[in-house]
Amino acid sequence: MGILIKNGEIVTAKDRYIGDIYCADGKILRIGMNLEKESAKDEVIDASGQFVFPGLVDPHTHMELPFMGTVSADDFENGTAAAIAGGTTTIIDFVVPARGANIFDALKEWKEKAKKAVADYAFHMALTGWFDHTAEDMRRCVQEEGVTSFKVFMAYKGAIGIDDGELWQALKAAGKLGCVLSVHAENGDVIAHLQKKFLAEGNTEPKYHALSRPSPLEGEATARFLALARMTGAEVYVVHMTCREAVDALAKAQRGGQKAYGETCPQYLLLDDSVYEKPNFEGAAYVMSPPIRPKGHGEALWQGLQNGTLQTIGTDHCPFMQKGQKEMGRGDFTKIPNGAAGVENRLGLIYTYGVEAGRFDLCRMVDLLATAAARIFHLYPQKGTIVPGADADLVVYDPEGETTIAAARQVSKCDRNIFEGMKVKGRPTYVIAAGRIQYKDGDLKVERGKGRFLKRYLTVAQ
Repeated sequence: MGILIKNGEIVTAKDRYIGDIYCADGKILRIGMNLEKESAKDEVIDASGQFVFPGLVDPHTHMELPFMGTVSADDFENGTAAAIAGGTTTIIDFVVPARGANIFDALKEWKEKAKKAVADYAFHMALTGWFDHTAEDMRRCVQEEGVTSFKVFMAYKGAIGIDDGELWQALKAAGKLGCVLSVHAENGDVIAHLQKKFLAEGNTEPKYHALSRPSPLEGEATARFLALARMTGAEVYVVHMTCREAVDALAKAQRGGQKAYGETCPQYLLLDDSVYEKPNFEGAAYVMSPPIRPKGHGEALWQGLQNGTLQTIGTDHCPFMQKGQKEMGRGDFTKIPNGAAGVENRLGLIYTYGVEAGRFDLCRMVDLLATAAARIFHLYPQKGTIVPGADADLVVYDPEGETTIAAARQVSKCDRNIFEGMKVKGRPTYVIAAGRIQYKDGDLKVERGKGRFLKRYLTVAQ
């Protein structure tokens, strides 16, 4: 059975035009005007007055991640269903082995967990230490496993974080392989010192999580990472950027000719650190790393998206339940599991507060939410655009109407939504993934296990 989308305004990172799209066998076959069904069984979608976007790509998720003594609340089935409901048809999740663990055992574990996914997925591999065999492990990941991107943590000292010597080795290896190395950039040593200081003073509330990780520590770590990357020639990507200091460091590196990319997330664009003052431990719902910043930093991030310093908007989707998980940190903010949900709300929030607010146009939004991530992480043009031969991943979006975000109505299992009560304009009416209609007018039609692991290759066109 094919799918024919008629009369929609097709929007890619480069173009906007009215047209029809015909899909069959999981692929986009034709784009044009006045296309007709090829079979009586074909489904026709009238997209008049609506936008048609490529399925979105979220380059930063953590489904069922073991972390801080618990596991993130959305598994691959439920988490990718939440993604579909929000117009995201591809995620790139992180394999995070324990320090010293065999990374191929970890990759096998993540592949097993992901077998129940309802949307397509790829993996980044986290490097949580450096050993004599790590460079060869990286080569095997890239050339044999189709995992062409890696991540290091400059925070979480004593756990998954690495030191500067290990970082230097990872950057050299990435530069030699020609793959992307991403970084969680915070000064872990100073954070550990501030955490101990606050706890010794009896300051245990959620707000001290943010106070122990001030923005200069992110800016310093970002600049240090980029300086080391410049010496190795590695292609690098800074995840979940939150503050002016980090954006300034990235812009300086880019002006110097470095191949360096930046990602931010909706929470850092739209919220400020007043959320940590919420009573009754509700501030814990917003505990994530890096934390949400004071007012002013968000505008620097919007400017970075507008001027091209930042290339992508991910989510860092890593939700934990308030009850039973976040509550583990009552009396000690360092024990609050770090993370929140976001994959379900990204499109609506960025359409509303980016496009509708006049910060950028629809083509730029598509680039930020789909195309750039697909290019950087070697999924383009299979993903992230609308061309014949691409996967039939499409979102029909009705710009009319208004909805209010509420945890009670979300697909995510999380019992909180950090965007609770925010109003968004428009909504997905259809979400098509791999040629299957998986969402229609609020009705999820997902199938467990239909998501595919995407093996990536460095030879994909950039």
